[in-house]
Amino acid sequence: MPHTSPSSSTASPAVSSPDQPARGGLCAIHQPNLFPRLTTLAKLFAADTWIVLDDVQFTRRDYQHRTRLAALEDPDRTRWLSIPTHLPRGRQTTIRDALIADPAAARRRSEAMIRQEYRTSPHWPALQTALEPVWAAFDTGRTAAVAETSTRVLLDLIGWPGRVLNASRLPARPERSERLADLTAAAGASTYLCGTGGMTYLDPAPFTTHGIAVAPFLPPTAGIWASARHVTSMWALAHLGPVGLAARLPALTGAPDSLGTAA
Repeated sequence: MPHTSPSSSTASPAVSSPDQPARGGLCAIHQPNLFPRLTTLAKLFAADTWIVLDDVQFTRRDYQHRTRLAALEDPDRTRWLSIPTHLPRGRQTTIRDALIADPAAARRRSEAMIRQEYRTSPHWPALQTALEPVWAAFDTGRTAAVAETSTRVLLDLIGWPGRVLNASRLPARPERSERLADLTAAAGASTYLCGTGGMTYLDPAPFTTHGIAVAPFLPPTAGIWASARHVTSMWALAHLGPVGLAARLPALTGAPDSLGTAA
């Protein structure tokens, strides 16, 4: 599928720009997740634009500040990696305003746990180098910065040429479906890429008003995808390597019949 060309670059591996992109392409809208699950990473990879939903309420016990690590040799053996997070405004704190309780300690623990799980992978040298911006992001003191950077570096590893925008910098109405439609329109995209959960509540009317199509994201369920909704995509990267994983990801939208080769 064609991807939009980035209009500017930042120090982060993925591209971010507030500029209006050319009209067209697919847009995925997702909260920043810490070392995201494979289904999340694959959905972003399938899109031309990722809008980081950074201005909604932070939710504890979600994936915004934690991820489930899977043992390299056995993806069914898992444990949680979490970033202790302080919410200055309590439950009303937005994702972008959530603070790491002890950045130095959180960084040390996160590095140690990732290294412990995946250092025996033949792909570990490449992964270790790619993760350096994630560890540096702990210095910001913000949980969202670490989570977003962890997603950016993984997208960069698998060769995603898309662009990243932040919802907090784009105009949108507050109601859920209207907001998603407005953000997609503000990004200049012609299609909103929607996960299976979102399809259950999405109101298509605001998208129709904008002339935006809604496409379901339908990942496989076999092979590497059996645990894809539960564990970090770091497991697949360590298991297959960036090139091997990237080869499984194209064409993960539309008809389920096209997804068999991705398993």
